[in-house]
Amino acid sequence: MCRGLLVILSLIAGSVWAHGDSKDPGMSAQPISAEEKAFGRPGDPRKILRTIHIDMSDEMEYLPNGLRLKAGDTVKFVVRNSGRIMHELVLGTMEELKEHSELMRKHPQMEHDEPYMAHVAPGRTETILWQFTRAGEFYYGCLIPGHFEAGMIGKVKVTQ
Repeated sequence: MCRGLLVILSLIAGSVWAHGDSKDPGMSAQPISAEEKAFGRPGDPRKILRTIHIDMSDEMEYLPNGLRLKAGDTVKFVVRNSGRIMHELVLGTMEELKEHSELMRKHPQMEHDEPYMAHVAPGRTETILWQFTRAGEFYYGCLIPGHFEAGMIGKVKVTQ
């Protein structure tokens, strides 16, 4: 019974925490989820108010590592990996990022494919379209094992 439950949970986790590019280049992009998170929802490309460029480096830092936005802003994040190893940018609350970081340490081969995540190969650039729907302090972090713990975290201050 326990082994069967583990198999089911691993299959569910694999689909919930999907990272990176599709293995099948012929697959079409899935529609963006309208699911509201504590830190907002996927952005409408027709309503982008700002484009923010964020660089990730092997020094385990983001530049910039802090942002100030207004509630309701739809932002296009252009996330570049200037390093030689894989990095990512995952938006969330600090609690969510810590929980997810712990899962990544236990299951480092997990893949993700959520609208608030960019998994970026060295020398590549990815984008995230996001609308911050409420005021608060939110964060972005690299959840590849060891990176978040090394301080690869940025802060988003959203005001009314």
